[in-house]
Amino acid sequence: MTQKIVTVYYDDLTGTESDEVGTHRFSLNGVDYEIDLTPENYDKLDAALRPFIESGRKLGRVKGAGRVRKVAADGPSAEEVRAWARENGYEVNDRGRVPKEVRDAFEASH
Repeated sequence: MTQKIVTVYYDDLTGTESDEVGTHRFSLNGVDYEIDLTPENYDKLDAALRPFIESGRKLGRVKGAGRVRKVAADGPSAEEVRAWARENGYEVNDRGRVPKEVRDAFEASH
């Protein structure tokens, strides 16, 4: 048995079938959009946005959703360890990572 798979591309604006359809991305008000357009309809989109693009400020490309801090699900918080460390003669900063030796001492005492 043989099988033939045919991919058909449609212009999202007009619904017409075309081999020249390309996918284009744009953003507005923090929402990313993707649309499949023939070259003619892409030219219309470009012409409509061009005055705004030329007057706007380019921010560059976004590589993703941004960096998210991971929070340990179990164990003491940094604030708890800092409080214990100060009570036990350790010098610790108010911000940033708690040194490993302080965390180890905390865990050994509990």
